[in-house]
Amino acid sequence: MDIGTATLAVGGVIGLVLALFGVRMLLTGRAPASTSRNFLRVRDAALYHLLFGVALLLMAVGQMALRGLAAVVLSAAAIVLMGVALVRFRPRRGRPTADG
Repeated sequence: MDIGTATLAVGGVIGLVLALFGVRMLLTGRAPASTSRNFLRVRDAALYHLLFGVALLLMAVGQMALRGLAAVVLSAAAIVLMGVALVRFRPRRGRPTADG
């Protein structure tokens, strides 16, 4: 395994961890204090981490396992997910509010 493939694999693992963290926050409705301070709502924090994690995972899989048009399409989908996460659910300083 060369350094590029190893870097993609680490990125994929980080994406998986972020996605699972986002799912956990969505299911429990709670976030760690350090995360809550940076988002207005727990739902925003959860979706930010979920979308960003899935995007990293898609990017890694697309670059490691696929070739040609399939890799390009998966990378484009990952970029769109990252864009949605960064624009719609970006961290904002403020007092956390209860979801609902």
